[in-house]
Amino acid sequence: MATSTNPHDALTALGAALEARQVAFGDIPRTTWDRLISRTHSPTPFSRWTFHRAWWDAYGDTAHEQYLVCVPAQSPEQIDWSAVRAIVPLMHRHEVEPDDAASRTSVRPHEATGTQVPGEAKGIFFGASYHADYASVLADPADLPAAAVATAHALASPPDPTHGTTPWDVVDLRRLRPTDPAMDALQAALTAQPGWRVVREHEDVCPVVTSLSGDWDEFLATLDKKARHEIRRKIRRAEAVGSLTIEIESPTTAAVDAFIALHRMRFGEDGLFPNNPGGERSRRFVHRLAELERNESGGGQLHVALVRCGTRLIFAALAFDDGATVFLYNAGMDPSAAEASPGISGTAMYFQNRLAAGRRRFDYLRGNERYKYEWGAVDEPIARLLVTRP
Repeated sequence: MATSTNPHDALTALGAALEARQVAFGDIPRTTWDRLISRTHSPTPFSRWTFHRAWWDAYGDTAHEQYLVCVPAQSPEQIDWSAVRAIVPLMHRHEVEPDDAASRTSVRPHEATGTQVPGEAKGIFFGASYHADYASVLADPADLPAAAVATAHALASPPDPTHGTTPWDVVDLRRLRPTDPAMDALQAALTAQPGWRVVREHEDVCPVVTSLSGDWDEFLATLDKKARHEIRRKIRRAEAVGSLTIEIESPTTAAVDAFIALHRMRFGEDGLFPNNPGGERSRRFVHRLAELERNESGGGQLHVALVRCGTRLIFAALAFDDGATVFLYNAGMDPSAAEASPGISGTAMYFQNRLAAGRRRFDYLRGNERYKYEWGAVDEPIARLLVTRP
C-alpha cells in the first residue's frame, strides 16, 4: 500500500496520537515538570518550574493561566501524570492591560517591532513570557510534532468557560529560538488549521559571548584590539584604587538586596525597581525566585556575583548558571565608584571567575545594548509566531 506524503495527512495522523488538556499550573506535579524539562531540547532557566512559580506569585493578577498537558489520545479523564508527554505553558491576557503603563518597568523599554496588534486584543502567550527571555514546549523532541498538533486542536476549541467565553484574537508566541524544534513543530501545526494566518517574524536578539578556553588572556585575545586595551587599562586603574575580589553567592535575601541596591544606584527610576507597582512586583518576583532557587536540590541555578574594590561593593550581577551556559539576567553598579570602572572591572572579574569554573558560553539575553558587543558577543535571534483568524 502506498504511503501518503501529503503534509496535511501526516499532521492528521499526529493529531490522533496526543490530546491536550487544560490545567492549572499549580496542579502540575513537580516530578512531571522536571521529567519533561530533562528531555527538552536545550532547556533554559526560563522553562524551570521555579521561574514559572515565582512569576505567577508576583504577576498572577496580570494574566490568566492556560497551561496544557499532552496525554495519549482517549486517556481517562483523570490525568495519569506519569503518562504526560508534553507541557505547553500558556497564558492569556489583553495585548495591553489597562494598568500596564502604571506598573511597567523600563530598564529595557518596549519597542514596537513586528506586526502590530490592537491593545484590546485577547492574546494567548507563553506563560511568564513577558519577563522571560526564552520560551519553549517541555517535551522530548520526538513528541513535539504530535504535541504541537494537540495544542493547535486545543486552541481551535471554545475557550474555557471558567475564564470567560470570549475567544482569542491572536496567538502571540514569543521568545522562540529558531534552533528549537518546537518552533517548526508549532508553525506547521498552527498553519494547518483552516483559515488561520501564521506569521513567523524576527523578534529580538540575544548577544552571546563564547570562549574557546578557560584562559583569560586567550579570551581577551579574541576581542577587538581597542576593547582589549580598554579592559586591561580599566582593570589596572581599579586595582590602583583597591584589590578586586569577587564572591559568587547563593541568592540569599541579603545578596539579592545588595543587587537591588546597586541596580537602583545605576538605573534609578528607569530600572527594574522604580517606586511604582511595577517596581514592587519586580522586587517580589526576584526575591521569590531567589527563595525557590536557593531551596532547590544542589542550590539551584540562580546566583549573585558581588565584586568589591578594596572593601567597597562596586558591582553585583544576578545570573543563572546551568553548568554549561551563564545567563546574565541583570546587574547593578555604583556609579560613584567611577575611578574603579565598576561596569568593566565587575564584568571582567565575573567572566574570569566563570571561565575558571569551566563555563564557555555567556548569554547576555534580550537586547542589543552596545556594551555587550565590547565583550565579543554575537547575536543569536529569537522569533515570534503570530496567529490570527477571521
